[in-house]
Amino acid sequence: MDICVLLIDTVHVLMTRLASTRGLRGPGILLAWAVCVCTPVAAQTILNFAHLGGVVRIVNTDMAVLESSENRTDIPCKVVTEKPEISFDMRFHETYRVIIPLRDLAGTGDQLRMLMRIIPAGRPDDPIYMVDRFTVPAIEEEATGEATLPGGFTMGPGHYKVDWLMRDRRERVCSSHWEVEARPSSGQQDLPLSLGPHTIAEQPRDAFREIAPVERASADELLHVKLLVNFSPANPADASLKPWDVDAVVAILRGIAREPQIGRFSIVAFNMQEQRIIYREDNVDRIDLPALGDAVSNIKLGTVDFHRLQDPQSDTRFLTNLLTAELGPQNPTPDAIIITGPKLMLDKRVPQDALKEAGSAHCPIFYLNYNFNPRTNPWRDTIGSALRVYKGLEYTITLPRDLGSALGDMMLRMKRTSVVTPTAAGFVENRP
Repeated sequence: MDICVLLIDTVHVLMTRLASTRGLRGPGILLAWAVCVCTPVAAQTILNFAHLGGVVRIVNTDMAVLESSENRTDIPCKVVTEKPEISFDMRFHETYRVIIPLRDLAGTGDQLRMLMRIIPAGRPDDPIYMVDRFTVPAIEEEATGEATLPGGFTMGPGHYKVDWLMRDRRERVCSSHWEVEARPSSGQQDLPLSLGPHTIAEQPRDAFREIAPVERASADELLHVKLLVNFSPANPADASLKPWDVDAVVAILRGIAREPQIGRFSIVAFNMQEQRIIYREDNVDRIDLPALGDAVSNIKLGTVDFHRLQDPQSDTRFLTNLLTAELGPQNPTPDAIIITGPKLMLDKRVPQDALKEAGSAHCPIFYLNYNFNPRTNPWRDTIGSALRVYKGLEYTITLPRDLGSALGDMMLRMKRTSVVTPTAAGFVENRP
C-alpha cells in the first residue's frame, strides 16, 4: 500500500485528542491522522509452506533478526502497539503503527517489506509468518515530519509473542519484539468469537468478502430471516458513507449469517439519499456479500434528483412505502424480520396511520440500530419511532458486546416463536 505521509506534530496531537473524545482507537485514529489515501499494492499474506513439506523457508538474515531479542534501528523507526480489542467481526484485532522520520525515507522512491512471526503460547511449535509491503513515493531530502505505516492482524483468545522486522531495498532493517494478550474484558466473556484460541488470521481488507461456511443445525430446525439493511450516512448532509459505518453494518450482517439456527435469508438493502432499493435477494441459503458490496459501491451521494428537491417529504414517503411493503403481511412469512443500519433522522416522521392500514407481518421484528456515538445522538430515530406500530424490539449497537447480547436475545425469542403459531411480534422493549 502507498505510504501515508502524516501531518506535523502539532496537528498530530490535535487529531489524537479529537480521536480520544470520539472514543476512537487503533485504526480509527490512523484514519483521522492520514492526509493522503492509502491503496494496497498487495494484501497482507500469511506465508504457506505446505508445498515445502511444512519446512519454514525464510532468508537467513531475516530469520536472524527475528530470533534476536534486540531491536534493530538501521532505519530509525518506532513501533507503537495498541491493546487488542474485539471488533464487530467478533475477533481480537492487534494493531500497530510504524513511525519513521520522512528524512530517513528521502529519495526517488523505495519499497518496504514487513515480515512478522507470531507464536501462539498454546502452539509454540506452530508459528505464523505474515508479510506485507509498502511503496514509498519520491520524498525530498529536506522533508520534515513523519510517516506512519499501519499494520496488524486478527486472532482468537490467548497469549502471543510477536517478532517483527521491516527491510528496505538498501537492506536497512528496523525490528521490534512484543507480546500480546488477547483476553475478553468484563462483559465480553459470552461473545460468540469467530476465531478459536491461539488462532491467527490476516487483517481483513474487504468488508464484503465471502462469508466462511457455517455448520448449520439440522434442516428441519433452520430459521428464515428477512433483513432490511440501511446503507445511508448517519448524517444526511454527508456526501459519502463513512468506512467505519459500512464496516459495522456489514459486521452485523456477518454476525447474523454465522448463527447456526438461521439457514435461509432474504435481504433488502436501501439508500435514503437516492431513495431506492439498491439490492435484493430472496430466500437464499447464504448472503452474497460481494454482490451486495458491488451495489453499495454504486451508490452516488452528493447529487440529488431535481424532482426530489421540489418535494421535501419525498424521503418520508419512500421510507413509508418501504416499511409498509417489507414489514406488512408476507408470503411466505419469515421467522423474523431484522432491520439494521446507522441511525436515520428525517425531518418528518412516518405516518403511523399508513403503517397500521397496511398491516403487519406475523413474526417478530427486530431493529439493530448502529449508533457510533450515542452521547451526541441519544434520540430515537425515524425507523425506531415507526416500529412502535409493529411492536418491534429495538437494540442500540455501539460496541461489539452490544451486538453479541442482541444476537443472543434475538435467537432466544426466535426459537420461542418458531415452535408456536406465529402472531404479531408483541415486543415493546428498547434494549440499550
